[in-house]
Amino acid sequence: MNDAQLKNKLKSGQPGKFTVDRGFYFRVSGEGNGFWMLRYSINDKRREFIFARYGRPPEGMTLAEARLESARLRSLVNQGIDPAAEKKRSQLIKLKSVNDVANDWLGECRKRLENPHIPERVYRKDIAPCIGELNIERVTALDILGIVRNINASGRPSIANDALHYCKQLFNHGVKLGLLQANPALAFSMKDAGGVEQSRKRALTIGELKIVFRVFREQSHVFTRENYLSIAILTVLSVRKGELIAAPWNEFDFEEKTWTIPPERTKTKVEIIIPLPDVVIAWFTELKVRSAGSSYVFPARRASKRRAYISDDTLNHALAKLFGLKVDAKKNPLPNYLGEAGIEHFVVHDLRRTCRSLLAANGIPSHIAERCLNHKLRGVEGIYDRYDYIDERRNALTVIANQVAPLVN
Repeated sequence: MNDAQLKNKLKSGQPGKFTVDRGFYFRVSGEGNGFWMLRYSINDKRREFIFARYGRPPEGMTLAEARLESARLRSLVNQGIDPAAEKKRSQLIKLKSVNDVANDWLGECRKRLENPHIPERVYRKDIAPCIGELNIERVTALDILGIVRNINASGRPSIANDALHYCKQLFNHGVKLGLLQANPALAFSMKDAGGVEQSRKRALTIGELKIVFRVFREQSHVFTRENYLSIAILTVLSVRKGELIAAPWNEFDFEEKTWTIPPERTKTKVEIIIPLPDVVIAWFTELKVRSAGSSYVFPARRASKRRAYISDDTLNHALAKLFGLKVDAKKNPLPNYLGEAGIEHFVVHDLRRTCRSLLAANGIPSHIAERCLNHKLRGVEGIYDRYDYIDERRNALTVIANQVAPLVN
């Protein structure tokens, strides 16, 4: 049977099954659609298996392609493999590469983790480029060691620890699925990756903040006004970076001078009302103009299907540029502007510690300072003390704002 005969069978619209070769048939349905079908015997049973539509790829198979596929399926039958039964097997059976298994594992992470974007980001940026395309059975302990050493060499020991942790989870998932006999990452510990992490102690002084904001202004072509104001706000309000960059405007009440962060957006899963000093309201007012009608304080600066506000890495990257840790558009290293000004390296999260230190230096009682940082009070005090200290916190944050504002404005 040739293509012309096949088309005539379809054009006639008469349902039927027509022989193409031994056990290989062309089947026409009542709707005038054509299908390729294989008849075979296996385990003492006669089977009929429709394996493709008639047509051109990707929707269907031509006659030549169907002949090849029929021969391949016949070969499986000769090996005792039932094509129809194989088609019904779980899709998990088709997982082969590390990327395949990682997609399944990350799907599980989305169901059980509060922040599944963190393992997704580490896998996408640091693990997948090294081993993602490999068959999962090909990955060895040397591959894992190479990944964590590469990350370490880039000066990110904490990410090296995270990558090792996620590799262990990923390959444990492969073991559970029966795709591996052993986990190639299991033998390694943190000392093989980034080492035991030390708690950071970096906090900036008022003198350092004066220099930092001066450098920001001088390098405005590198550090945008939006980034500038975000650092000022984080320093005064001591909120977490993620709480600020994802903030929508409907959380703010500038008449009441408050910002209410709902429980689903706080680390403690408890709503917090943040009192806003007047100078901070002025900064937010400027950001409102700069947001150009967006519903977010810091709208995304590039088209993104994932979310409408800036990336978690935006402020980190901007600050790293001023420390000479990034390159320009031509891949040339940027100058260490902050280092040359005498500023020891710091990261965005250090601004919370900076605010806490300034609160202490101004004689703010510890329990009020801790509430300013939205920390839960510990022990019996945390159980019985439900007072929110909003007036006390407003006074405390105003003290910090009055110290920082002259450096910013």
